[in-house]
Amino acid sequence: MPVSSRHRPDRCPALCRPWPADDGLLVRLRLVGGRVEVRRLRALLHVAERWGDGRLHLTGRANLQLRALPPDPLSSGAVAAEVVEAVLATGLVPSRSHELVRNVMVSPQTGLVGGRADLRPVADALDAALCADRRLADLPGRFLFVLDDGRGDLVDRDCDLGLVAVDDGAAQLRVGSGWGPVVALDEVAETLVGLAARFLDRRGHGPSAAWHVRELDSPLVPVEPVDARVPGECPPLPHGPVPGGLHVAAAGGALDRTTVGSWPDGEVVVTPWHGVLLPEPLLAEGSAA
Repeated sequence: MPVSSRHRPDRCPALCRPWPADDGLLVRLRLVGGRVEVRRLRALLHVAERWGDGRLHLTGRANLQLRALPPDPLSSGAVAAEVVEAVLATGLVPSRSHELVRNVMVSPQTGLVGGRADLRPVADALDAALCADRRLADLPGRFLFVLDDGRGDLVDRDCDLGLVAVDDGAAQLRVGSGWGPVVALDEVAETLVGLAARFLDRRGHGPSAAWHVRELDSPLVPVEPVDARVPGECPPLPHGPVPGGLHVAAAGGALDRTTVGSWPDGEVVVTPWHGVLLPEPLLAEGSAA
């Protein structure tokens, strides 16, 4: 049986399952790898300004939260229907059935500068594979995938499943608190969703079911030694100018119209360090404008 003594279900928040905070309802929107278009941030800010506290709150998993949202008077515990529709219109909830389980952290600078491999295609393939499997919607909302591109910025993060790139075509899997085999990057998404399905088979049932791989009574895969190419951990990305762009600190851990309104259109990366990475090409476009 899974090693878990809890007797309550996971209550990680989402648009479809808000958390009742002191200031109103709280919802969380998952950003795979933290990547998001500025125009979508502006649209979400409009929702926050009209119905919430006027800010976009950043989480330690590089996701977004809206606070102080009104309840639906016709549906106990739900967010007001017009707010739900406004959030869906931003395009930031691509799968209502799987919104709780799209928890994928990725090295924020991957594909921009440094690292051993560009993990953006890997993250996209993993997200697509997760959402394509109806059963994987049953993963706990706390279940986390962490993808480190070989620079070591996320190698110290606890995860359920993940990887660390060891060269430009392969990565060693992370499985719970241990290490799995080295796998080709083009096979990673399929391998990880297969392991996630195996976790569901073994997690148990009811409120005491395991939330995390490390809570299982035996490993999902045979434990492997750490590959010699796996890097040590590196410090968090500092705020300010960094290789590949500008890491903007979110004052108080949140974004408002004053900050986001000055950014040019394009894709930015929300980071796990309460900041947003503006890539160099985006900054160049803004300067030219």
